[in-house]
Amino acid sequence: MVTIFPTSQEMAQAAAEHAADSLRNGLRDQEIVRILAATGASQIDFLHRLTAARDIDWPRVELFHLDEYVGLGAGHPASFARYIRERIIDRTGIARFHLLDGTRPPAQVLTAINPEIRRARIDLAFVGIGENGHLAFNDPPADFEADEPYLLVNLDQACRQQQVKEGWFVALDDVPKQAISISIQQLLKTREILCIVPDKRKAAAVKACLEGPLSPEAPASALRVHPKTSIFLDAESASLLSRDADEPLS
Repeated sequence: MVTIFPTSQEMAQAAAEHAADSLRNGLRDQEIVRILAATGASQIDFLHRLTAARDIDWPRVELFHLDEYVGLGAGHPASFARYIRERIIDRTGIARFHLLDGTRPPAQVLTAINPEIRRARIDLAFVGIGENGHLAFNDPPADFEADEPYLLVNLDQACRQQQVKEGWFVALDDVPKQAISISIQQLLKTREILCIVPDKRKAAAVKACLEGPLSPEAPASALRVHPKTSIFLDAESASLLSRDADEPLS
C-alpha cells in the first residue's frame, strides 16, 4: 500500500503509529519481536516519534540494522552503529541488539552476523529509498538473487554523493567505497516492511521504483513483490507519481 501525506511530519507520525501498533500486536503474540532498522536523514523524525510511543515493551524487542560503512568506527558521526545507538537503543532500553562493526574485517562481520539474523524471521523492517533507488546499501544494479543475509557491497558515486549532501561527510573522498548491507532477498523474508520516504530529492527514485520496471537498476522496486509492504510518502517525494494515494503496490 502506498499512502501520501501533505507534509513529512504527518508522514512520519503516521508511519510511527503504524510501526508502534505492529510492535504491540507482535508482542502480544510472541515473546520476542525482531526488527530491522534503517538509518539516514529520512528516518530521523520517524524514529524520534516511534521511540516516544508508549506501551511498547522494548526489552522484548531484538534489533538489527540494515547496513554499515566498511572502515568507519562507531565514534564517527556518520557511523550507522552510532546512529542506531543514539536514536533507538539509548531512547528505548532495548537490550537485544546487533550492531555492525565497520572497523572489523568485513569477512569477520559477515561470519558473525549472518548466523544471528538467520536464527528466526525478522518481524518488522523499517527502510527508505535512496536518491539512486537503492534499498539498504544495495546500489544499482542490485543483486536480486544473493541469498546470504548480509553482503559486502560497493557504493556507487550517486550514493556516496548523497551522504555528502546530507551532511554526514565533508567531501566525497571521505565517504567509504564499501559497506556491509542486508541483501534484497533477506529483506524480502521480513514479515512486514514499512518504507518511509520524505523529500523532493527522492521523487525520481520513488517514481522509478514504484512505476517503472521491476529491475535491479531500481533496487527498491523489489518491494513490489513483498506481500506486506506499506510505503509512506510526503507530497514532495510523491510529486512525480501518476498513481493516487492509498493504492496497493503492483
